[in-house]
Amino acid sequence: MSAAAPTLDPACFNFLSEFVRTKSAIVLEPNKAYLLESRLMPVARQNGLTSLPELVAQLQRPGSQALGRQVVDAMTTNETSFYRDIHPFDALKQHILPELLRNRHKERSLHIWSNACSSGQEVYSIAMLLREHFPELASWKVRLIASDLSSAILEKAKAGVFNQTEVNRGLPMQLLLKYFTRNGLQWQVNAEIRNSVEFMECNLIQNWPTQLPKMDIIFLRNVLIYFDPATKTTVLNKASSLLRPDGYLFLGGAESTMNLAVALDREVIGKATCYRPHK
Repeated sequence: MSAAAPTLDPACFNFLSEFVRTKSAIVLEPNKAYLLESRLMPVARQNGLTSLPELVAQLQRPGSQALGRQVVDAMTTNETSFYRDIHPFDALKQHILPELLRNRHKERSLHIWSNACSSGQEVYSIAMLLREHFPELASWKVRLIASDLSSAILEKAKAGVFNQTEVNRGLPMQLLLKYFTRNGLQWQVNAEIRNSVEFMECNLIQNWPTQLPKMDIIFLRNVLIYFDPATKTTVLNKASSLLRPDGYLFLGGAESTMNLAVALDREVIGKATCYRPHK
């Protein structure tokens, strides 16, 4: 019988979980010790360390900022896909964007933010939707912004390169052939789509980028589930304050504003749920 895998020392877990919480607001319960081990041991090895206690010791030394960023990047979940949970995209196409185009016809500007954008599938899905169904926006001032706290995942998103498995998840074949170029076993988003997106770093629990304009639409999906209620409330209120009065906020399917003190009203559009600034 093989020996059981060693468990993570409580002091080591406490330091690492608090480090991650402080830097990213991600809450890790004690039953998630296995997650710390599986994601951070590769980081330790990449830095010539043989254990998580050694990693902790290194993080406590001066000048460990780069290592700290690696730790946070490793603990960030980057699960995403093209047109994920299709209903918000249907709502955009059928109701929200036609309404906003009517409301903004004089100023001819539109601002959309994909926050916690991960490797970019969400924001590129939005960009393709705009290009496919709203050609009149070609003459508008459209800012399509994508952000994430992980610099490593943002670099992947900017490159717009995806493997076959990634493009098979949710991306219709006609859009793949129209907006991507094949390079061996990978596909790259065409430059016209990549160049329509602004990428920037944003840590939701720190100061948000000052260059963010008032938003018409914010996607903030599948990130609040990792936060405690107080952090959720703070982030949602900041998002609400950034929305224009007739703007729309999308959360993940398992997320809501229930029992949170936020100035947002729930609205159902078709099969999609969204949130709007309280009137």
